[in-house]
Amino acid sequence: MDNPLVSVLVVTYNSVSFVAETLESVFKQSWKEIELIITDDCSQDDTVAVCRGWLKKNEHRFIRTVLIETESNSGVPTNINRGVAVARGDWLSFLAGDDTMRPRCIEDNMLWVSSHIEIRVLFSSVGIYNNTFEPQNLMKITPDNPYGSAGLMSPERNALSQYKMLLTSDRIHYTPSLFLHRETLQSLGGFDERFRLLEDYPLWLNLTRNGIKLFFMDKVTVNYRMHAKAINNTGSTFLINPNYFKQEKFRQIYVYPNLPLDLRLSARFKWIASQVFRWDCLNKQLKANRHLYDLLTVFLNPFMYSIWLKKRLSSKIRSNEFYL
Repeated sequence: MDNPLVSVLVVTYNSVSFVAETLESVFKQSWKEIELIITDDCSQDDTVAVCRGWLKKNEHRFIRTVLIETESNSGVPTNINRGVAVARGDWLSFLAGDDTMRPRCIEDNMLWVSSHIEIRVLFSSVGIYNNTFEPQNLMKITPDNPYGSAGLMSPERNALSQYKMLLTSDRIHYTPSLFLHRETLQSLGGFDERFRLLEDYPLWLNLTRNGIKLFFMDKVTVNYRMHAKAINNTGSTFLINPNYFKQEKFRQIYVYPNLPLDLRLSARFKWIASQVFRWDCLNKQLKANRHLYDLLTVFLNPFMYSIWLKKRLSSKIRSNEFYL
């Protein structure tokens, strides 16, 4: 196997506390042919200064380095697209400025795609850690059973089957492991920039809708850090994550028009019911609120019986991915 160039995109925003550790993990990769691109979304701390200083000391290790800055905060998808636009590698690996790669991350991915030439999108397992990456802080490895017969990554599934399953919910909880063929991403127009904090779910739907199957490698390649300063951390007191209410436009564009009637009506019913929980007194992780939410969205949902019946049938004959 020759050694194709891999572009590692480190995506930063107020990442000063962790970004040096992130960059060190790229430096220590066993794969040598790496282009390092750091794309910053107008950080208000010293992230850019730390990155600039680190690059000055370590740029000799890489085939090419790029540091992208912007004068205004534009959101995660736009920030990633800036990096993709200047990338030259055959493959892309994406790394948040507070996560790390395991030493063989890129090599393991490259060996896998070189021996499975049909792959254009590859995922792998992710280690979830609390604050730091010491072994005692490992919370779990995700996913638990990626190859299960009813799972998204089951070998029996094609892209259309995956697309139908993904329409009902985002089943991918190992986004940091994404390894993606650059020309494939560019053929789809990159990440959808209409949703500032939602970069991954629209991409999964765009890929599978266009016949591009998602593949999985059962190896842990990336470490994901859970911490108080994370950009997607909204605290643990919410019954419904506030970001849920910001995603209705996404659902109207990507999801609702492509669902069967009962699932579409049920989703709209849940959305209407969830508006009650915009009230601060109800949007808390209290048992009474949880029971009320279940009552509104499940037991009083007039479309749930049809969905329940189809789920029972689909679990037996595995013929309708919408209901798995």
